[in-house]
Amino acid sequence: MTPRFDLVGMVATDLPRTLDFYRRLGVDVPPGAEHEPHVEVALPGGLRLAWDTVETIRSFDPDWQPGSGGPRVSLAFRCADPAEVDRYYAELTGAGFTGHRPPWDAFWGQRYAVLHDPEGTGVDLYAPLPERPSPPG
Repeated sequence: MTPRFDLVGMVATDLPRTLDFYRRLGVDVPPGAEHEPHVEVALPGGLRLAWDTVETIRSFDPDWQPGSGGPRVSLAFRCADPAEVDRYYAELTGAGFTGHRPPWDAFWGQRYAVLHDPEGTGVDLYAPLPERPSPPG
């Protein structure tokens, strides 16, 4: 059998705040999960997203330390349309979460924005821009 990519796992120093962030993005995190040491949810398409408290990680890796420097991984959430990118960015930054790059029309044809979750992980929001009609001629 070939290994199959199945789960993205993250460590949370503030699990309740982190889960609140992802719930606001529509991730179906079960009620009460913020009181658990390990939380995982199935995403559409079968991939799973999981969070562990620092204490959980250190229970099997006592010397674990968070990485230093900026995050090297980001998660990207496809939105229905450009207005939804703007709406989610405004909602999350309005709730006190960190915005990194406000929404802009990227040259590659998408409305794009970048936030950071409470742990500093980059979270991108994007949606295709409408097709522009070709000039007559």
